[in-house]
Amino acid sequence: MNGWKMNRRKLMVAGSALLLAGCKVIPGGGPNTTGPTPTPTPEPSATTLPTDDARHRVALLVPTTGTNGDVGLSIANATTMALLDTNASNLRITTYDTGTDARSAAAKAIADGNSVILGPLMADNVPQVLVEARRANVPLISFSNDSAVAGPDVFVMGIAPGQSIERSVKYARSREATRFAAIIPDGDYGQRAAAALSSAVAGSGGTMVASETYARGNTSIVSAATRLQSRGGFDTVLIADGPRLAAQAAGVLRPRGTGTTQLLGTELWSGDSSVTRAVALRGAMFSAVSDSRFKRFSDSYNTRFGKQPYRISTLGYDAVLLTLRVARDWKPGRKFPISTLRSPDGFLGLDGVFRFNRNNVAERAMEVRQVQDGKVVIISPAPGKFGG
Repeated sequence: MNGWKMNRRKLMVAGSALLLAGCKVIPGGGPNTTGPTPTPTPEPSATTLPTDDARHRVALLVPTTGTNGDVGLSIANATTMALLDTNASNLRITTYDTGTDARSAAAKAIADGNSVILGPLMADNVPQVLVEARRANVPLISFSNDSAVAGPDVFVMGIAPGQSIERSVKYARSREATRFAAIIPDGDYGQRAAAALSSAVAGSGGTMVASETYARGNTSIVSAATRLQSRGGFDTVLIADGPRLAAQAAGVLRPRGTGTTQLLGTELWSGDSSVTRAVALRGAMFSAVSDSRFKRFSDSYNTRFGKQPYRISTLGYDAVLLTLRVARDWKPGRKFPISTLRSPDGFLGLDGVFRFNRNNVAERAMEVRQVQDGKVVIISPAPGKFGG
């Protein structure tokens, strides 16, 4: 990791297009403009308001101060956009700052009578929030991507990195890839990437033939690629790192972009322009959620708040759409109907269709992209619906 802290206990690698909420520090905000600084849009505490007879009280738990305050504000602003864009009049969304004390924020949200919590953002805040939420039987729809925090009353809405690897492997198998190898970084992210690759290869009928690990932040990835190359016996290699380090390994496996080895990247490549500048990465493939709706959202956000949104803020927008969908059959004053979140047809958001699987982790529809001569091209679109 470069330029931000790493939480060794949780998934910590983040890319510019997919900011991972298992991190202690979320990198990669949009460039500032000359417009006003965005501010959160919390309503007054619900304890000072009369009882809502026609609106659902929904708590948004994100950091609005501290290291990740700008990220939390971006998510809060996105929820406001969703309310405005949909003319929603049946939701009261109140923002609570988890920047200093997530448990206290949760306690206030519960005391204010909220029926569901959108958040928290950080995976390590989930246990603190749960202490208060479970006492009132209030579920969480977390923006984290750490599947380890999912539970009966915790739904993980963040984009799990393993799904990108699974999508790429399935596509590679359809292109006659059979023997897979991997270059994996030390640490939690690498372990999860390796597990996802092994599961995807086995599930699609392929064969894992080799794997090499390396320490991030130095040239050991080149040594790992050299060791892997000397072992041979593979036709496809996953490089589980961002474009900068991946390009170093690719230079060994596909010098000057030549050779027959198919390279696979991860979601960390999404939105990183450097991926198109490395000759050795030409022809490499990776998978990510679709960006087809993001530019329009980003432009609208910039118009309203004078600044580009963080990529992860679409989760805030989609969380409101999800809540509105549930609210069709949810009467104010009643408990949040958790069962409706498990609809097999899923839900449509800015990042495409998604649904919660049996372990309450969001399953995402992803597209496959390929690096081609200075650009990234979609070679297999994300499905518009789930097949069952």
